[in-house]
Amino acid sequence: MTSVGIIGSGFGALAVAVELKRAGHTDLRLWERANDLGGVWRDNTYPGAGCDVPSPLYSFSYEPNPRWSRRYALQQEIHDYIRGVADKHGITPLVRYGREVVAATWDEATSQWTVTFQDNTTDAVDLLISAVGQLSRPRLPAIPGIETFTGTSFHSAEWDHDFNAQGKRIAVVGAGASAVQFVPRLADEASRLTVFQRSPNYLMPKPDKPYTAVHRTLFRIAPVTQTVERGGIWAIMEQFAQGLRDDSRTGKVNKGIAMRHLKKQVKDPTLLAKLTPDYPIGCKRVLFSNEFYPALAQANVDVVTSAVTAVTPDGVIDAEGVEHKVDAIIYATGFDAQDFLESIDITGVGGQKLATQWVDGAHAYLGMYVPNFPNLFVTYGPNTNLGGGSIIYMLEAQARHMRQAVDRLEAGKFTTVEVTAAADEAYDKEIQDLLDVSVWSHCENWYRHPSGRITSNWPGATLPFAKRTKVLDPQAFSWS
Repeated sequence: MTSVGIIGSGFGALAVAVELKRAGHTDLRLWERANDLGGVWRDNTYPGAGCDVPSPLYSFSYEPNPRWSRRYALQQEIHDYIRGVADKHGITPLVRYGREVVAATWDEATSQWTVTFQDNTTDAVDLLISAVGQLSRPRLPAIPGIETFTGTSFHSAEWDHDFNAQGKRIAVVGAGASAVQFVPRLADEASRLTVFQRSPNYLMPKPDKPYTAVHRTLFRIAPVTQTVERGGIWAIMEQFAQGLRDDSRTGKVNKGIAMRHLKKQVKDPTLLAKLTPDYPIGCKRVLFSNEFYPALAQANVDVVTSAVTAVTPDGVIDAEGVEHKVDAIIYATGFDAQDFLESIDITGVGGQKLATQWVDGAHAYLGMYVPNFPNLFVTYGPNTNLGGGSIIYMLEAQARHMRQAVDRLEAGKFTTVEVTAAADEAYDKEIQDLLDVSVWSHCENWYRHPSGRITSNWPGATLPFAKRTKVLDPQAFSWS
């Protein structure tokens, strides 16, 4: 029986663990650094935290949830869903908490991975699966004086729930996906809210609504109704993803919807100019909100488009030299999306370091397999993030492919599986060629490595990925 170690306990880890367990692979160990499972949906508890993918699609296909309270679920409900799936499929007892993985070394003599934890204890497994995700480590900006501020300050992913925003002067550094959700809540409480926006985002209207008791009853007694809704949402989002190619007709339609949404909600010409993007739609993450623009238009809210150049004990200084005195600073500055296991010292064949191999940007065959690192699988790896669609759909496809690899490993009585360098190189060239004609190549975004490579995103809709990963190609791997 192949022993499998999985780093993490969020959606990616759960997708693989459930898939393997249902196929009869039972020696599974999930290592979680925190004291609860759930990944980003455990950690991101800021006011208004939720998903911008409709709940029927942002869930496992084999575990529909007829109890969603609304079409776009909020954080607590998603976290409860993850816990429920883990309980139902017997994954919860397999999670080992307080186990932060700091290193993993391939032992060529035993054909096993030796995994080292923060407390210097170790474990050994035949197969190692990383499910740390792309958005797990909050990033604070490198602003001079950031440590000198005497008021309250924190990253949005590490929300200080003891902080009372009522009547406070608050600076929000960043105006991306998290800020879009929590800024409307702060705007109603702060005496003055100053949002520092590096560049505006395209916002689409959010077709959110509560599910009534009638909806939930219908979903429960006639599950096909929820399946139909899921399919309809999936089809719409597949079309949305078509707009992420240069000069696509869908992109023009998407932009028209976003600009109408902006002009309908913002009447002040100065604010309108600040919030109008000057890059192709989709180049940065497209966001969904009906509340953000009205919040920015409130009398107690300012939008500053000058960069923050310094933090003082009393506030922040912008690029124009203006000091904004505030009581609190909230950093909505995203995550180390280019980390890709950089925080774990991974050593493969012949002492090869994964960080060295990926120094110019991470890449992996199908986003999952890396040459020189046998028996290492990566879920939500390089070029598997989406500009449109549900990552859960992608994670299920990846889990099915990994399960096929484990099945073949055991059926063929092999001890190791490793993608060939030729397969990895050919795949990477194909993906990068497609990304070169995508909208992501036209602006700075978190999808891009400092080398210039787009390392985060899959180029397009989700169905092609599902088809590509449906059947494992044994010829792409070395088996021994």
